Amino acid sequence: MGKYLRIHNKDNVAIALKEIKKGDKILIDNEEIIVKNDISAGHKIAVRKIKKGQDITKYGFPIGHALRDIYVGEHVHIHNLGTNLKGINQYSFYQKIEEIKYPKQDLTFKGFRRKHGKIGIRNELWIVPTVGCVNGPAFDIKERFLNEVEVEGIDGVHVFSHPYGCSQLGEDFLNTRRILADIVKHPNAGGVMVFGLGCENNYVSAFKEVLGDYDEDRVKFLVAQDVSDEIGEGVKLLKKLYAQMKDDQREEASIDELKIGLKCGGSDGFSGITANPLLGAFSDFLISISQELLEHAACLLVIIRMNASIGINCLISRKGKQK
Repeated sequence: MGKYLRIHNKDNVAIALKEIKKGDKILIDNEEIIVKNDISAGHKIAVRKIKKGQDITKYGFPIGHALRDIYVGEHVHIHNLGTNLKGINQYSFYQKIEEIKYPKQDLTFKGFRRKHGKIGIRNELWIVPTVGCVNGPAFDIKERFLNEVEVEGIDGVHVFSHPYGCSQLGEDFLNTRRILADIVKHPNAGGVMVFGLGCENNYVSAFKEVLGDYDEDRVKFLVAQDVSDEIGEGVKLLKKLYAQMKDDQREEASIDELKIGLKCGGSDGFSGITANPLLGAFSDFLISISQELLEHAACLLVIIRMNASIGINCLISRKGKQK
């Protein structure tokens, strides 16, 4: 691996892949550049003179502007780079879709087919509290269950704790119910115990109406105030669910049934040249293959934590089918 990388030919900065010392020489466009400062790995080096106020370009797009004149070989960082974001930006939707084609391939993956037809990539046992008040007892149920049962053949036991489900009103409350209902019916769960307190806004009988149709063999309900020993009763339900799901087997499924969530996390100076473009290329590949199989993109990729995309919304919209 070399010491530096210039990502795009429009870029006026390069990335140090390793620590570069003051006085070291690098070669950009057949021109020798003498580094003027010690540059830490992941940091930027100016490869062209950048005048005060001029855009600093990385990945072929502006990432900010120069706060002062920056000379070739200088370290570019927050001391001389300012954001281009200011005031209220009005983002406009404009497509610039570049067709990406991969050869048709009948690819498959192995997953768990559920009764409602959806397919999951894991087979887990979940406790889903309807209200944050029962988070503690939910973890107690999980702990006792794991102490009493030698769990084999499944991928994990989890509590989906949260602080919601009581003292909520309007759309805020409805969103909590929708999210919890989607969790309960998620195909990665081979068994779910819905755990309520009994006096919350999101009480279990009303939550069932939001839930709609569900697999009664794989979804069980417990209301703490309806029983004398909610921990013991919870463990019994988990054992029943575990007995139902522990022998579930994976089966072949078409790649167009795959759903992927893309999440930003643990970012560093190398994320933009390693994991991020790899996931982007994978997304393009998956959508292209899906289109070849069904004449439309059937697989689903969800980008979450959109606050990490502030300032580049208009660039993301280029690939959007709809506004």
